[in-house]
Amino acid sequence: MSKIKKWKNSRADLVDVAMGRKFADTVICQGTWVNVYSGELIPHTDIAIKSGRFAYIGGSAKHTIGKNTQVINAKGKFLVPGFCDGHMHIESGMVTVTEFSRAVIPHGTTTMFVDPHEIANVLGIDGIRLMHDETLDLPINVFLQIPSCVPSAPGLETAGASLEADEISEALTWQNVCGLGEVMNFPGVAYNDKKMVDEISATWDAKKTIGGHYASPDLGLMFHGYVAGGPQDDHEGTRKEDAIARVRQGMKAMLRLGSAWYDVASQVRAITEDGLDPRNFILCTDDSHSGTLIEEGHMNRVVRHAISQGLKPITAIQMATINTAQHFNMEYELGSIAPGRRADMIISSDLTQLPIEIVLAHGKVIAANGKLEAKLKHFSYPKFVINTVKVKDKVTQAKFNVALPDKDTDGVVKVRTIGVVENQAPTKLLISKLKVKNKIVQMDRGQDVCQVSLIERHKFTGDIVNGFVSGFGYNIDCAVASTIAHDCHHMIVVGTDKKDMALAANKLMDINGGLIVCSKGKILAILELPIAGLMSDEVAEIVAKKASSVVSAMKACGCQLN
Repeated sequence: MSKIKKWKNSRADLVDVAMGRKFADTVICQGTWVNVYSGELIPHTDIAIKSGRFAYIGGSAKHTIGKNTQVINAKGKFLVPGFCDGHMHIESGMVTVTEFSRAVIPHGTTTMFVDPHEIANVLGIDGIRLMHDETLDLPINVFLQIPSCVPSAPGLETAGASLEADEISEALTWQNVCGLGEVMNFPGVAYNDKKMVDEISATWDAKKTIGGHYASPDLGLMFHGYVAGGPQDDHEGTRKEDAIARVRQGMKAMLRLGSAWYDVASQVRAITEDGLDPRNFILCTDDSHSGTLIEEGHMNRVVRHAISQGLKPITAIQMATINTAQHFNMEYELGSIAPGRRADMIISSDLTQLPIEIVLAHGKVIAANGKLEAKLKHFSYPKFVINTVKVKDKVTQAKFNVALPDKDTDGVVKVRTIGVVENQAPTKLLISKLKVKNKIVQMDRGQDVCQVSLIERHKFTGDIVNGFVSGFGYNIDCAVASTIAHDCHHMIVVGTDKKDMALAANKLMDINGGLIVCSKGKILAILELPIAGLMSDEVAEIVAKKASSVVSAMKACGCQLN
Protein backbone atom coordinates (compact mmCIF):
# COMPACT_ATOMS: atom_id res chain seq x y z
CA MET A 1 0.00 0.00 0.00
CA SER A 2 1.12 3.60 -0.36
CA LYS A 3 2.92 4.88 2.67
CA ILE A 4 0.05 6.11 4.82
CA LYS A 5 0.92 6.53 8.47
CA LYS A 6 -0.39 3.96 10.90
CA TRP A 7 -3.28 5.18 13.02
CA LYS A 8 -1.19 5.18 16.20
CA ASN A 9 1.32 7.51 14.54
CA SER A 10 -1.44 9.83 13.27
CA ARG A 11 -3.68 9.76 16.35
CA ALA A 12 -2.40 12.97 17.95
CA ASP A 13 -2.70 14.94 14.69
CA LEU A 14 -6.24 13.62 14.10
CA VAL A 15 -7.29 14.72 17.58
CA ASP A 16 -5.71 18.14 17.13
CA VAL A 17 -7.51 18.69 13.81
CA ALA A 18 -10.85 17.56 15.26
CA MET A 19 -10.34 20.01 18.12
CA GLY A 20 -9.21 22.88 15.88
CA ARG A 21 -5.67 22.98 17.22
CA LYS A 22 -4.23 22.01 13.80
CA PHE A 23 -5.43 22.54 10.27
CA ALA A 24 -6.62 19.80 7.98
CA ASP A 25 -4.93 18.88 4.72
CA THR A 26 -8.30 18.66 2.95
CA VAL A 27 -11.84 19.66 3.88
CA ILE A 28 -14.94 18.56 1.97
CA CYS A 29 -17.88 20.84 2.60
CA GLN A 30 -21.66 20.53 2.65
CA GLY A 31 -22.11 17.02 1.31
CA THR A 32 -24.61 14.37 2.33
CA TRP A 33 -22.80 11.81 4.47
CA VAL A 34 -23.63 8.22 3.59
CA ASN A 35 -23.20 6.72 7.03
CA VAL A 36 -22.80 2.95 6.67
CA TYR A 37 -22.82 2.45 10.43
CA SER A 38 -26.16 4.08 11.17
CA GLY A 39 -27.74 3.61 7.76
CA GLU A 40 -28.48 7.33 7.54
CA LEU A 41 -28.04 9.98 4.88
CA ILE A 42 -26.89 13.05 6.82
CA PRO A 43 -27.00 16.36 4.90
CA HIS A 44 -24.82 19.44 5.39
CA THR A 45 -21.82 17.44 6.51
CA ASP A 46 -18.21 18.63 6.46
CA ILE A 47 -15.26 16.23 6.46
CA ALA A 48 -11.72 17.11 7.53
CA ILE A 49 -8.78 14.92 6.49
CA LYS A 50 -5.29 14.82 7.95
CA SER A 51 -2.35 12.56 7.10
CA GLY A 52 -4.51 10.43 4.81
CA ARG A 53 -7.15 9.71 7.47
CA PHE A 54 -10.52 11.11 8.45
CA ALA A 55 -10.16 13.45 11.43
CA TYR A 56 -13.53 15.16 11.73
CA ILE A 57 -16.97 14.42 10.28
CA GLY A 58 -19.88 16.61 11.33
CA GLY A 59 -21.28 20.11 11.00
CA SER A 60 -19.11 23.03 9.99
CA ALA A 61 -15.40 22.22 9.75
CA LYS A 62 -14.32 25.87 9.49
CA HIS A 63 -12.20 25.40 12.59
CA THR A 64 -10.01 22.94 10.64
CA ILE A 65 -9.38 25.13 7.57
CA GLY A 66 -6.07 26.95 7.21
CA LYS A 67 -4.46 28.80 4.31
CA ASN A 68 -2.92 25.57 2.96
CA THR A 69 -6.05 23.43 3.34
CA GLN A 70 -7.57 22.14 0.12
CA VAL A 71 -11.33 22.80 0.18
CA ILE A 72 -13.75 20.80 -1.98
CA ASN A 73 -17.36 21.97 -2.28
CA ALA A 74 -19.68 18.94 -2.25
CA LYS A 75 -23.00 20.77 -1.88
CA GLY A 76 -25.79 18.67 -3.39
CA LYS A 77 -23.60 15.58 -3.58
CA PHE A 78 -23.26 12.35 -1.62
CA LEU A 79 -20.15 11.40 0.34
CA VAL A 80 -19.73 7.63 -0.07
CA PRO A 81 -17.02 5.34 1.35
CA GLY A 82 -14.64 4.01 -1.30
CA PHE A 83 -15.81 0.69 -2.68
CA CYS A 84 -14.20 -2.60 -1.65
CA ASP A 85 -14.13 -5.69 -3.87
CA GLY A 86 -14.40 -8.60 -1.45
CA HIS A 87 -13.15 -11.30 -3.81
CA MET A 88 -11.45 -11.04 -7.18
CA HIS A 89 -8.66 -12.19 -9.45
CA ILE A 90 -6.53 -9.47 -11.03
CA GLU A 91 -5.39 -11.88 -13.73
CA SER A 92 -8.91 -12.11 -15.09
CA GLY A 93 -8.56 -8.52 -16.28
CA MET A 94 -5.61 -9.75 -18.35
CA VAL A 95 -3.52 -6.82 -17.08
CA THR A 96 -1.04 -6.27 -14.26
CA VAL A 97 -1.98 -5.14 -10.76
CA THR A 98 -0.94 -1.58 -11.62
CA GLU A 99 -2.94 -1.46 -14.84
CA PHE A 100 -5.98 -3.06 -13.20
CA SER A 101 -5.82 -0.37 -10.52
CA ARG A 102 -5.50 2.32 -13.18
CA ALA A 103 -8.70 1.01 -14.77
CA VAL A 104 -10.84 0.71 -11.61
CA ILE A 105 -9.83 3.79 -9.61
CA PRO A 106 -12.01 6.14 -11.71
CA HIS A 107 -14.95 3.82 -10.95
CA GLY A 108 -14.57 4.38 -7.20
CA THR A 109 -12.78 1.18 -6.16
CA THR A 110 -10.28 1.99 -3.44
CA THR A 111 -9.77 -1.46 -1.91
CA MET A 112 -9.40 -4.91 -3.48
CA PHE A 113 -9.06 -8.30 -1.82
CA VAL A 114 -7.23 -10.35 -4.40
CA ASP A 115 -6.61 -14.08 -4.79
CA PRO A 116 -3.66 -14.49 -7.23
CA HIS A 117 -4.68 -18.07 -7.83
CA GLU A 118 -4.05 -17.94 -11.57
CA ILE A 119 -0.43 -16.80 -11.57
CA ALA A 120 0.20 -19.19 -8.67
CA ASN A 121 -0.77 -22.15 -10.84
CA VAL A 122 1.79 -21.06 -13.42
CA LEU A 123 4.65 -19.63 -11.32
CA GLY A 124 3.97 -20.66 -7.72
CA ILE A 125 5.16 -18.62 -4.78
CA ASP A 126 7.47 -16.50 -6.97
CA GLY A 127 4.52 -15.27 -9.02
CA ILE A 128 2.52 -14.46 -5.89
CA ARG A 129 5.45 -12.53 -4.44
CA LEU A 130 5.75 -10.42 -7.57
CA MET A 131 2.07 -9.49 -7.47
CA HIS A 132 2.33 -8.74 -3.77
CA ASP A 133 5.31 -6.46 -4.22
CA GLU A 134 3.52 -4.63 -7.01
CA THR A 135 0.79 -3.61 -4.54
CA LEU A 136 3.15 -1.79 -2.22
CA ASP A 137 3.42 1.51 -4.09
CA LEU A 138 -0.16 1.85 -5.26
CA PRO A 139 -2.33 4.75 -4.02
CA ILE A 140 -5.18 2.36 -3.15
CA ASN A 141 -5.39 -0.69 -0.89
CA VAL A 142 -4.70 -4.05 -2.53
CA PHE A 143 -4.55 -7.04 -0.20
CA LEU A 144 -3.65 -10.59 -1.19
CA GLN A 145 -5.11 -13.89 -0.07
CA ILE A 146 -2.61 -16.69 -0.51
CA PRO A 147 -4.00 -19.35 -2.86
CA SER A 148 -5.02 -22.50 -1.02
CA CYS A 149 -5.34 -25.01 -3.85
CA VAL A 150 -2.32 -25.09 -6.13
CA PRO A 151 -2.71 -27.35 -7.99
CA SER A 152 -6.50 -27.26 -7.85
CA ALA A 153 -6.94 -30.96 -8.69
CA PRO A 154 -3.90 -32.88 -7.38
CA GLY A 155 -3.26 -36.05 -9.31
CA LEU A 156 -5.59 -35.05 -12.12
CA GLU A 157 -3.55 -32.28 -13.73
CA THR A 158 -0.01 -31.07 -14.33
CA ALA A 159 0.06 -27.52 -12.99
CA GLY A 160 3.01 -25.21 -13.42
CA ALA A 161 3.67 -25.14 -9.67
CA SER A 162 2.45 -26.31 -6.29
CA LEU A 163 2.08 -24.55 -2.95
CA GLU A 164 2.62 -26.34 0.32
CA ALA A 165 1.43 -25.41 3.80
CA ASP A 166 4.84 -24.17 4.93
CA GLU A 167 5.04 -21.74 1.99
CA ILE A 168 1.55 -20.50 2.75
CA SER A 169 2.43 -20.01 6.42
CA GLU A 170 5.43 -17.90 5.47
CA ALA A 171 3.45 -15.84 2.94
CA LEU A 172 0.81 -15.07 5.58
CA THR A 173 3.43 -12.86 7.25
CA TRP A 174 3.88 -10.58 4.23
CA GLN A 175 2.81 -6.95 4.60
CA ASN A 176 -0.23 -6.91 2.34
CA VAL A 177 -1.50 -10.44 2.90
CA CYS A 178 -4.94 -10.65 4.53
CA GLY A 179 -5.70 -14.37 4.55
CA LEU A 180 -6.10 -17.65 2.71
CA GLY A 181 -7.53 -17.69 -0.79
CA GLU A 182 -10.71 -19.52 -1.74
CA VAL A 183 -10.56 -23.08 -0.42
CA MET A 184 -11.78 -24.88 -3.52
CA ASN A 185 -11.06 -28.40 -2.32
CA PHE A 186 -14.32 -28.72 -0.42
CA PRO A 187 -14.19 -32.54 -0.30
CA GLY A 188 -10.69 -32.22 1.18
CA VAL A 189 -12.02 -29.96 3.93
CA ALA A 190 -15.00 -32.20 4.61
CA TYR A 191 -12.76 -35.28 4.84
CA ASN A 192 -9.97 -33.59 6.83
CA ASP A 193 -7.30 -33.72 4.12
CA LYS A 194 -4.03 -32.89 5.91
CA LYS A 195 -2.95 -30.19 3.47
CA MET A 196 -6.27 -28.40 3.82
CA VAL A 197 -6.27 -28.76 7.61
CA ASP A 198 -2.72 -27.40 7.86
CA GLU A 199 -3.41 -24.39 5.62
CA ILE A 200 -6.63 -23.46 7.39
CA SER A 201 -5.01 -23.89 10.82
CA ALA A 202 -2.07 -21.70 9.83
CA THR A 203 -4.43 -18.96 8.69
CA TRP A 204 -6.50 -19.21 11.84
CA ASP A 205 -3.35 -18.98 13.98
CA ALA A 206 -2.30 -15.89 12.00
CA LYS A 207 -5.71 -14.34 12.82
CA LYS A 208 -6.48 -13.83 9.15
CA THR A 209 -9.52 -14.58 7.01
CA ILE A 210 -10.17 -17.98 5.42
CA GLY A 211 -11.77 -17.62 2.00
CA GLY A 212 -14.31 -20.18 0.85
CA HIS A 213 -15.36 -21.76 -2.44
CA TYR A 214 -18.10 -24.36 -2.12
CA ALA A 215 -18.94 -25.05 -5.77
CA SER A 216 -21.74 -27.55 -5.30
CA PRO A 217 -25.54 -27.37 -5.05
CA ASP A 218 -25.43 -30.09 -2.38
CA LEU A 219 -26.39 -28.50 0.94
CA GLY A 220 -26.28 -31.78 2.82
CA LEU A 221 -23.54 -33.30 4.95
CA MET A 222 -20.71 -32.28 2.61
CA PHE A 223 -21.71 -28.64 3.00
CA HIS A 224 -21.96 -28.91 6.77
CA GLY A 225 -18.57 -30.61 6.97
CA TYR A 226 -17.07 -27.85 4.84
CA VAL A 227 -18.43 -25.06 7.03
CA ALA A 228 -17.26 -26.86 10.17
CA GLY A 229 -13.79 -27.02 8.60
CA GLY A 230 -13.26 -23.28 8.80
CA PRO A 231 -13.97 -21.33 5.56
CA GLN A 232 -15.60 -18.04 6.47
CA ASP A 233 -17.19 -16.88 3.23
CA ASP A 234 -18.35 -18.21 -0.11
CA HIS A 235 -18.88 -16.64 -3.53
CA GLU A 236 -20.00 -19.77 -5.40
CA GLY A 237 -23.69 -19.60 -4.58
CA THR A 238 -26.07 -19.16 -7.50
CA ARG A 239 -29.49 -19.59 -5.81
CA LYS A 240 -31.39 -17.88 -3.04
CA GLU A 241 -31.17 -21.04 -0.95
CA ASP A 242 -27.37 -21.00 -1.31
CA ALA A 243 -27.14 -17.53 0.23
CA ILE A 244 -29.57 -18.45 3.01
CA ALA A 245 -27.68 -21.64 3.88
CA ARG A 246 -24.34 -19.88 4.09
CA VAL A 247 -25.55 -17.00 6.23
CA ARG A 248 -27.43 -19.31 8.60
CA GLN A 249 -24.20 -21.22 9.18
CA GLY A 250 -22.23 -18.08 10.06
CA MET A 251 -20.53 -17.57 6.72
CA LYS A 252 -20.56 -14.38 4.68
CA ALA A 253 -22.45 -14.81 1.43
CA MET A 254 -20.46 -13.11 -1.32
CA LEU A 255 -22.67 -12.19 -4.25
CA ARG A 256 -20.77 -11.71 -7.48
CA LEU A 257 -21.32 -9.79 -10.66
CA GLY A 258 -18.36 -10.18 -12.97
CA SER A 259 -17.91 -10.43 -16.69
CA ALA A 260 -19.41 -13.92 -16.80
CA TRP A 261 -20.93 -14.36 -13.31
CA TYR A 262 -24.46 -13.06 -12.71
CA ASP A 263 -25.25 -14.31 -9.23
CA VAL A 264 -26.48 -11.18 -7.43
CA ALA A 265 -30.08 -11.10 -8.68
CA SER A 266 -30.99 -14.60 -7.55
CA GLN A 267 -29.29 -14.47 -4.16
CA VAL A 268 -30.16 -10.93 -3.09
CA ARG A 269 -33.75 -12.16 -2.81
CA ALA A 270 -32.67 -13.69 0.51
CA ILE A 271 -32.66 -10.08 1.74
CA THR A 272 -35.45 -8.52 -0.30
CA GLU A 273 -37.91 -11.43 0.01
CA ASP A 274 -36.88 -13.41 3.09
CA GLY A 275 -35.64 -10.51 5.20
CA LEU A 276 -32.20 -11.87 6.08
CA ASP A 277 -29.80 -9.46 7.79
CA PRO A 278 -27.81 -7.73 5.01
CA ARG A 279 -24.80 -7.29 7.31
CA ASN A 280 -23.79 -10.82 6.38
CA PHE A 281 -23.75 -10.21 2.62
CA ILE A 282 -20.82 -8.89 0.60
CA LEU A 283 -20.66 -7.78 -3.02
CA CYS A 284 -17.75 -8.79 -5.24
CA THR A 285 -16.76 -9.25 -8.89
CA ASP A 286 -14.64 -12.45 -8.85
CA ASP A 287 -13.60 -12.11 -12.52
CA SER A 288 -13.77 -8.94 -14.60
CA HIS A 289 -12.34 -8.68 -18.09
CA SER A 290 -10.69 -5.47 -19.26
CA GLY A 291 -13.59 -4.69 -21.57
CA THR A 292 -16.04 -4.81 -18.67
CA LEU A 293 -13.84 -2.49 -16.60
CA ILE A 294 -13.48 0.07 -19.37
CA GLU A 295 -17.02 0.00 -20.74
CA GLU A 296 -19.21 -0.82 -17.73
CA GLY A 297 -17.25 -0.23 -14.53
CA HIS A 298 -16.17 -2.26 -11.53
CA MET A 299 -17.71 -2.25 -8.05
CA ASN A 300 -19.89 0.74 -8.96
CA ARG A 301 -21.43 -1.54 -11.59
CA VAL A 302 -22.11 -4.23 -8.97
CA VAL A 303 -23.66 -1.78 -6.51
CA ARG A 304 -25.89 -0.26 -9.20
CA HIS A 305 -27.02 -3.73 -10.21
CA ALA A 306 -27.79 -4.70 -6.61
CA ILE A 307 -29.89 -1.55 -6.22
CA SER A 308 -31.76 -2.40 -9.42
CA GLN A 309 -32.66 -5.76 -7.86
CA GLY A 310 -34.56 -4.10 -5.03
CA LEU A 311 -31.96 -3.25 -2.39
CA LYS A 312 -32.00 0.16 -0.76
CA PRO A 313 -28.98 2.16 -1.97
CA ILE A 314 -27.55 2.42 1.55
CA THR A 315 -27.82 -1.37 1.96
CA ALA A 316 -26.06 -2.08 -1.33
CA ILE A 317 -23.32 0.38 -0.39
CA GLN A 318 -22.88 -1.29 3.00
CA MET A 319 -22.41 -4.61 1.19
CA ALA A 320 -19.56 -3.07 -0.80
CA THR A 321 -17.88 -1.19 2.03
CA ILE A 322 -18.26 -1.77 5.77
CA ASN A 323 -19.41 -5.41 5.51
CA THR A 324 -16.28 -6.24 3.53
CA ALA A 325 -13.95 -4.37 5.87
CA GLN A 326 -15.42 -6.05 8.93
CA HIS A 327 -15.12 -9.49 7.34
CA PHE A 328 -11.39 -8.99 6.80
CA ASN A 329 -10.88 -7.54 10.29
CA MET A 330 -10.11 -4.10 8.85
CA GLU A 331 -13.08 -2.15 10.13
CA TYR A 332 -10.89 0.47 11.76
CA GLU A 333 -8.92 1.05 8.57
CA LEU A 334 -11.45 0.73 5.73
CA GLY A 335 -15.05 0.68 4.62
CA SER A 336 -16.55 3.78 6.21
CA ILE A 337 -16.31 7.51 6.55
CA ALA A 338 -15.47 7.66 10.24
CA PRO A 339 -12.67 9.18 12.33
CA GLY A 340 -9.33 7.40 12.13
CA ARG A 341 -10.12 5.41 9.00
CA ARG A 342 -8.19 5.82 5.79
CA ALA A 343 -9.70 8.69 3.87
CA ASP A 344 -10.98 6.62 0.95
CA MET A 345 -14.21 8.03 -0.45
CA ILE A 346 -16.33 8.87 -3.48
CA ILE A 347 -18.24 12.06 -4.25
CA SER A 348 -21.34 11.36 -6.34
CA SER A 349 -24.40 13.37 -7.35
CA ASP A 350 -26.78 10.38 -7.43
CA LEU A 351 -27.04 7.49 -5.00
CA THR A 352 -28.83 5.14 -7.40
CA GLN A 353 -26.94 5.59 -10.66
CA LEU A 354 -23.69 6.38 -8.83
CA PRO A 355 -21.81 8.61 -11.23
CA ILE A 356 -18.28 8.68 -9.83
CA GLU A 357 -17.33 12.35 -9.89
CA ILE A 358 -14.40 12.47 -7.46
CA VAL A 359 -12.40 9.63 -5.89
CA LEU A 360 -10.13 10.15 -2.91
CA ALA A 361 -7.77 7.53 -1.51
CA HIS A 362 -5.65 8.09 1.56
CA GLY A 363 -6.90 11.66 1.55
CA LYS A 364 -5.78 12.60 -1.95
CA VAL A 365 -7.91 13.15 -5.06
CA ILE A 366 -6.84 10.36 -7.39
CA ALA A 367 -9.60 10.53 -10.02
CA ALA A 368 -12.17 13.05 -11.20
CA ASN A 369 -15.00 12.72 -13.72
CA GLY A 370 -13.80 9.36 -15.00
CA LYS A 371 -10.17 10.41 -15.38
CA LEU A 372 -7.25 9.15 -13.32
CA GLU A 373 -5.28 11.96 -11.70
CA ALA A 374 -2.81 9.93 -9.64
CA LYS A 375 0.48 8.90 -11.19
CA LEU A 376 1.08 5.17 -10.91
CA LYS A 377 4.60 3.80 -11.01
CA HIS A 378 5.44 1.28 -13.70
CA PHE A 379 6.23 -2.17 -12.31
CA SER A 380 8.72 -4.24 -14.30
CA TYR A 381 8.33 -8.00 -14.41
CA PRO A 382 11.45 -10.19 -14.73
CA LYS A 383 12.17 -12.35 -17.78
CA PHE A 384 11.26 -15.66 -16.16
CA VAL A 385 7.64 -14.48 -16.03
CA ILE A 386 7.56 -14.14 -19.81
CA ASN A 387 8.75 -17.57 -20.91
CA THR A 388 5.99 -19.81 -19.56
CA VAL A 389 4.56 -21.47 -22.68
CA LYS A 390 6.72 -24.57 -22.71
CA VAL A 391 5.35 -26.89 -25.37
CA LYS A 392 7.62 -29.72 -26.46
CA ASP A 393 7.10 -29.57 -30.24
CA LYS A 394 5.24 -27.64 -32.89
CA VAL A 395 1.65 -28.85 -33.04
CA THR A 396 0.45 -30.66 -36.16
CA GLN A 397 -3.19 -31.18 -37.07
CA ALA A 398 -2.77 -34.93 -36.60
CA LYS A 399 -2.22 -34.27 -32.89
CA PHE A 400 -5.92 -33.47 -32.62
CA ASN A 401 -7.16 -36.78 -33.99
CA VAL A 402 -9.45 -38.83 -31.78
CA ALA A 403 -8.70 -42.30 -33.11
CA LEU A 404 -10.53 -45.59 -32.61
CA PRO A 405 -7.87 -48.16 -33.53
CA ASP A 406 -10.11 -51.11 -32.73
CA LYS A 407 -12.90 -50.02 -35.07
CA ASP A 408 -12.54 -51.68 -38.48
CA THR A 409 -15.27 -49.85 -40.36
CA ASP A 410 -16.69 -46.41 -40.57
CA GLY A 411 -19.88 -45.78 -38.69
CA VAL A 412 -21.30 -43.89 -35.74
CA VAL A 413 -20.19 -43.89 -32.10
CA LYS A 414 -21.60 -42.42 -28.94
CA VAL A 415 -19.23 -39.80 -27.50
CA ARG A 416 -19.21 -38.04 -24.14
CA THR A 417 -19.41 -34.33 -24.89
CA ILE A 418 -18.90 -31.29 -22.69
CA GLY A 419 -22.00 -29.07 -22.72
CA VAL A 420 -21.29 -25.39 -22.17
CA VAL A 421 -23.63 -23.55 -19.76
CA GLU A 422 -23.67 -19.84 -20.53
CA ASN A 423 -22.54 -17.51 -17.70
CA GLN A 424 -21.79 -20.39 -15.32
CA ALA A 425 -18.77 -22.46 -14.40
CA PRO A 426 -20.53 -25.86 -14.30
CA THR A 427 -20.89 -27.80 -17.55
CA LYS A 428 -23.29 -30.53 -18.65
CA LEU A 429 -22.54 -34.11 -19.67
CA LEU A 430 -23.97 -34.70 -23.14
CA ILE A 431 -23.90 -37.83 -25.29
CA SER A 432 -23.38 -37.12 -28.99
CA LYS A 433 -23.63 -39.53 -31.90
CA LEU A 434 -20.63 -38.78 -34.12
CA LYS A 435 -19.44 -40.29 -37.38
CA VAL A 436 -16.20 -42.25 -37.69
CA LYS A 437 -14.14 -41.89 -40.86
CA ASN A 438 -10.87 -43.78 -41.38
CA LYS A 439 -11.00 -44.70 -37.69
CA ILE A 440 -11.08 -40.98 -36.68
CA VAL A 441 -14.09 -39.59 -34.80
CA GLN A 442 -15.46 -36.60 -36.72
CA MET A 443 -16.80 -33.29 -35.48
CA ASP A 444 -20.36 -32.34 -36.43
CA ARG A 445 -21.28 -28.70 -36.93
CA GLY A 446 -24.87 -29.68 -37.54
CA GLN A 447 -25.08 -30.83 -33.91
CA ASP A 448 -22.90 -27.93 -32.74
CA VAL A 449 -20.19 -30.39 -31.69
CA CYS A 450 -16.63 -29.27 -32.23
CA GLN A 451 -13.34 -30.37 -30.76
CA VAL A 452 -11.62 -29.21 -27.58
CA SER A 453 -7.97 -29.97 -26.87
CA LEU A 454 -5.70 -29.35 -23.93
CA ILE A 455 -2.01 -28.83 -24.71
CA GLU A 456 0.34 -29.17 -21.72
CA ARG A 457 2.42 -25.99 -21.49
CA HIS A 458 4.34 -26.11 -18.20
CA LYS A 459 6.63 -29.13 -18.21
CA PHE A 460 7.53 -29.87 -21.87
CA THR A 461 5.68 -33.20 -21.62
CA GLY A 462 4.22 -33.01 -25.11
CA ASP A 463 0.86 -34.20 -23.79
CA ILE A 464 -2.26 -33.30 -25.76
CA VAL A 465 -5.67 -34.45 -24.56
CA ASN A 466 -8.62 -34.31 -26.96
CA GLY A 467 -12.36 -34.25 -26.44
CA PHE A 468 -15.59 -32.82 -27.81
CA VAL A 469 -17.64 -29.81 -26.75
CA SER A 470 -21.05 -28.41 -27.62
CA GLY A 471 -22.56 -24.99 -27.14
CA PHE A 472 -20.20 -22.53 -28.83
CA GLY A 473 -22.14 -22.40 -32.07
CA TYR A 474 -19.14 -22.22 -34.42
CA ASN A 475 -20.39 -22.81 -37.97
CA ILE A 476 -17.35 -22.19 -40.22
CA ASP A 477 -13.77 -23.48 -40.36
CA CYS A 478 -12.21 -21.87 -37.29
CA ALA A 479 -10.29 -22.27 -34.05
CA VAL A 480 -9.99 -20.33 -30.82
CA ALA A 481 -7.05 -20.89 -28.49
CA SER A 482 -6.14 -19.56 -25.06
CA THR A 483 -3.43 -19.97 -22.43
CA ILE A 484 -6.00 -18.82 -19.87
CA ALA A 485 -7.61 -22.10 -18.80
CA HIS A 486 -8.76 -22.31 -15.21
CA ASP A 487 -7.25 -23.55 -13.09
CA CYS A 488 -4.00 -25.09 -14.31
CA HIS A 489 -3.79 -22.75 -17.31
CA HIS A 490 -2.56 -25.08 -19.99
CA MET A 491 -3.34 -24.15 -23.57
CA ILE A 492 -6.92 -24.86 -24.62
CA VAL A 493 -7.90 -25.02 -28.28
CA VAL A 494 -11.51 -25.23 -29.47
CA GLY A 495 -12.22 -25.53 -33.15
CA THR A 496 -14.07 -26.97 -36.10
CA ASP A 497 -10.99 -27.31 -38.31
CA LYS A 498 -7.76 -29.02 -37.26
CA LYS A 499 -5.54 -26.92 -39.53
CA ASP A 500 -6.83 -23.79 -37.87
CA MET A 501 -6.40 -25.42 -34.46
CA ALA A 502 -2.73 -26.12 -35.20
CA LEU A 503 -2.20 -22.58 -36.50
CA ALA A 504 -3.74 -21.08 -33.36
CA ALA A 505 -1.71 -23.28 -30.99
CA ASN A 506 1.61 -22.63 -32.69
CA LYS A 507 1.06 -18.88 -32.81
CA LEU A 508 0.37 -18.77 -29.08
CA MET A 509 3.63 -20.64 -28.51
CA ASP A 510 5.46 -17.99 -30.56
CA ILE A 511 4.06 -15.05 -28.59
CA ASN A 512 4.36 -16.64 -25.10
CA GLY A 513 0.63 -16.92 -24.57
CA GLY A 514 -2.62 -15.12 -25.14
CA LEU A 515 -5.92 -15.46 -26.98
CA ILE A 516 -6.30 -16.03 -30.70
CA VAL A 517 -9.02 -16.67 -33.29
CA CYS A 518 -8.17 -18.25 -36.64
CA SER A 519 -10.32 -19.12 -39.62
CA LYS A 520 -9.48 -20.69 -42.98
CA GLY A 521 -5.75 -20.36 -42.41
CA LYS A 522 -5.80 -16.72 -41.32
CA ILE A 523 -5.51 -15.02 -37.94
CA LEU A 524 -8.66 -12.98 -37.35
CA ALA A 525 -7.76 -11.56 -33.94
CA ILE A 526 -5.04 -11.90 -31.34
CA LEU A 527 -4.39 -10.69 -27.79
CA GLU A 528 -0.84 -11.14 -26.54
CA LEU A 529 -0.55 -12.13 -22.85
CA PRO A 530 3.17 -12.65 -22.26
CA ILE A 531 3.12 -12.38 -18.44
CA ALA A 532 2.63 -15.99 -17.35
CA GLY A 533 0.44 -16.45 -20.43
CA LEU A 534 -2.27 -14.66 -18.43
CA MET A 535 -1.62 -10.92 -18.48
CA SER A 536 -0.58 -8.19 -20.86
CA ASP A 537 2.01 -5.54 -20.13
CA GLU A 538 -0.17 -2.96 -21.91
CA VAL A 539 -2.79 -0.61 -20.46
CA ALA A 540 -6.34 -1.84 -19.94
CA GLU A 541 -7.79 0.24 -22.78
CA ILE A 542 -5.52 -1.47 -25.32
CA VAL A 543 -6.14 -4.89 -23.83
CA ALA A 544 -9.89 -4.23 -23.88
CA LYS A 545 -9.74 -3.23 -27.54
CA LYS A 546 -7.83 -6.39 -28.47
CA ALA A 547 -10.11 -8.54 -26.34
CA SER A 548 -13.11 -6.98 -28.07
CA SER A 549 -11.63 -7.91 -31.43
CA VAL A 550 -11.29 -11.50 -30.20
CA VAL A 551 -14.94 -11.56 -29.16
CA SER A 552 -15.99 -10.05 -32.48
CA ALA A 553 -13.98 -12.68 -34.34
CA MET A 554 -15.61 -15.44 -32.29
CA LYS A 555 -19.03 -14.03 -33.19
CA ALA A 556 -18.04 -13.93 -36.85
CA CYS A 557 -17.34 -17.65 -36.53
CA GLY A 558 -20.83 -18.25 -35.17
CA CYS A 559 -20.38 -18.00 -31.40
CA GLN A 560 -23.23 -16.19 -29.64
CA LEU A 561 -22.21 -16.88 -26.01
CA ASN A 562 -21.69 -14.00 -23.59
